[in-house]
Amino acid sequence: MDFALTEEQEMLRKMARDFLTSRCPKKFVREMEKDEKGYSAELWQEMAGLGWMGLVFPEKYGGGGGNFLDLAVLLEEMGRACLPGPFFSTVILGGLCIQTAGSEEQQKEFLPRIAAGKLTVALALSEPSATYDPAGISTTASVDGDYHINGTKLFVQDGQAADWLVAAARTKKTPNKKEGITLFLVKAGTAGVQCTPLKTIAGDKQAEVVFNNVVVGKDGVLGEVDKGWTYLDRVLQCAAVGKAAEMVGGAQQVLEMTTTYAKERVQFDKPIGSFEAIQHYCANMAIDLDGSRFIAYQAAWALSEGLSCAREVSIAKAFVSDAYRRCLVLAHQIHGAIGFTEDHDLPLYYRRAKAAELAFGDADVHRELVAQGMGL
Repeated sequence: MDFALTEEQEMLRKMARDFLTSRCPKKFVREMEKDEKGYSAELWQEMAGLGWMGLVFPEKYGGGGGNFLDLAVLLEEMGRACLPGPFFSTVILGGLCIQTAGSEEQQKEFLPRIAAGKLTVALALSEPSATYDPAGISTTASVDGDYHINGTKLFVQDGQAADWLVAAARTKKTPNKKEGITLFLVKAGTAGVQCTPLKTIAGDKQAEVVFNNVVVGKDGVLGEVDKGWTYLDRVLQCAAVGKAAEMVGGAQQVLEMTTTYAKERVQFDKPIGSFEAIQHYCANMAIDLDGSRFIAYQAAWALSEGLSCAREVSIAKAFVSDAYRRCLVLAHQIHGAIGFTEDHDLPLYYRRAKAAELAFGDADVHRELVAQGMGL
């Protein structure tokens, strides 16, 4: 079995690591936590110039023609650097929705601009129920010539920075909650759209978006009417695996900074890394990291191949969420008090790990999905 990355993927990894090490220091990450939009327009354009925004879009729409496994490689490096900004929401949550569900005209209109870094998109999906389940969608879209959208969306990632929203609304009541959902393209700033930033533990940018009788023409329908969950299901699988890849990158950096500290920190006249307990802690972190990387990339490969892989996706999200948390708990124990100070990098990763663990279904949710797939 050959689990090695291709030469192109290795080049992408090295280029991304070098670029983010130079352009995304932790000082910048902390500055963006306090910034209203949460990202630098200059850095965003530099990333677009590297082809990152269009990496997985077809070449005919200005993209790089890559696959989801390529994107997982890039996301791992972004997680390692704690990269702030609307990349995940624009490319995965918004861009893949448009690529998956959009008409030829919609893809021509939106994907080239996303690839060029000229457009940001957010997915308005979850509601006060805080689930990623179709039963949680109560926002409605009634039709009277045009569609009229009413409802409240919560935890809209990068909603405050989005030029466009992909909004999920219920257009028909049916016993099967997966049916009767339609996706809409809504321009930010449209009359009736109210966006309120939310304060989060991770310092990332999420928002409450209220739709108050927002009018959208039929040309704003994304995909087939009442079949929106068919598209969302696959996009959410990509989002779960993408978030797992980010966590793998974060765990890699946490392990490296922890082993470096264990080699340098002297106690009882010797480095603490010479003590068996610390050695075992670091070994357990390495074991969790390698397991996480394998299982996340396995799911990313399956998505790239267009395979039915709901089980693999859920296993990856559940395992990596738990493993990353275990890594950080051990890292904090090894670092001691210094690892809890605001100036230390470790809290940046811990807060992001908690947010990532909850995003797109936590470990318990995905364990339930795995069990259901087993007929339990």
